[in-house]
Amino acid sequence: MIGPGVGARVYLACGATDMRKSITGLAVLAQDHLRQNPASGAVFAFRGRKGDRIKLLYWDGQGFCLYYKILQKGRFPWPGSGDAVARLTSAQLAMLWEGIDWRRPSWGAPPARVG
Repeated sequence: MIGPGVGARVYLACGATDMRKSITGLAVLAQDHLRQNPASGAVFAFRGRKGDRIKLLYWDGQGFCLYYKILQKGRFPWPGSGDAVARLTSAQLAMLWEGIDWRRPSWGAPPARVG
């Protein structure tokens, strides 16, 4: 994904967001509900009601970038506590973007015992 690098601050808007919102509407949500400056260089993540769509809003220094993804199968893992905000690491954001449950990643089978 083209966008913010490692170490980017990531704010996730808990609950559902109206996916009809454009860059301006999402920037207002970042400022009013998440209490963050939308042009700070942080990434703001929003998920739709059905759970199969997310939008990421990011200021790259010249303007806003809006990333939009729709899963063909499944739902994006998301906390459902209304107006709350969650902080993610850039690694958790990468997992979220791929549809992996960033809250409980599975790293595969444990190593086999020797002996």
